[in-house]
Amino acid sequence: MGIESFPIKPGSSTKPVPGFDVRILSTDGKLLGPKEEGLVAVKLPLPPGTLPTLWNADERFLQAYVKMFEGYYFTADGGYRDEDGYVFIMGRVDDVINVAGHRLSTGEMEEIIATHPDVAECAVIGASDSLKGQLPVGFVVLKAGAKRGAEEIRQELMKLIRTEIGAIACYKETAVVARLPKTRSGKILRATMRKIADGQDFKVPSTIDDPAILSEIDEALRGIGYARKDKEFLVL
Repeated sequence: MGIESFPIKPGSSTKPVPGFDVRILSTDGKLLGPKEEGLVAVKLPLPPGTLPTLWNADERFLQAYVKMFEGYYFTADGGYRDEDGYVFIMGRVDDVINVAGHRLSTGEMEEIIATHPDVAECAVIGASDSLKGQLPVGFVVLKAGAKRGAEEIRQELMKLIRTEIGAIACYKETAVVARLPKTRSGKILRATMRKIADGQDFKVPSTIDDPAILSEIDEALRGIGYARKDKEFLVL
């Protein structure tokens, strides 16, 4: 907007603002083509008005954003561009998991799960797996009035991911929960959920809306074979 109004494509914020040369890179820094999902970067130099550094942390700025790929500013987002130049952001790089060598977006899985008619809210994390490295684990909050059983919905979600993404996603486990842990501003605490799933100690975020939810998540994960089996999780 401000130049002309582009046609809307669901899931895209349209084209980059003039001055931002947005590229999609592979993990080894090679340019990717249209509809190839990778790492979102901005070719240097950045346009006027962008931050030149972090407050009292020049080296951290360089290490985190500039030195990752020579000649590019690394956004830490994953996504792709289509043949018309529209940018699609699929999620933070932290939300990209490695399943048996395949890099998969948990954000894409969440979008697919959210299309299920009985799902009101969802989240997907990558849990550690000794064989495949990571496996996707879903959490769903059902809509009020949903009458079908949790196991039936789990099977439907597994088939849905298999149809849309393929067998490489290895999506099998879904925990049906009453609510998801969030900050007071509404952000889902996926990193904390991932630590609970992996049986790691963690610090309860100071911004969490209700710390009691974490015990509910731990119990739900135990029900599908994750989290600590021998003792309660340790909160630091």
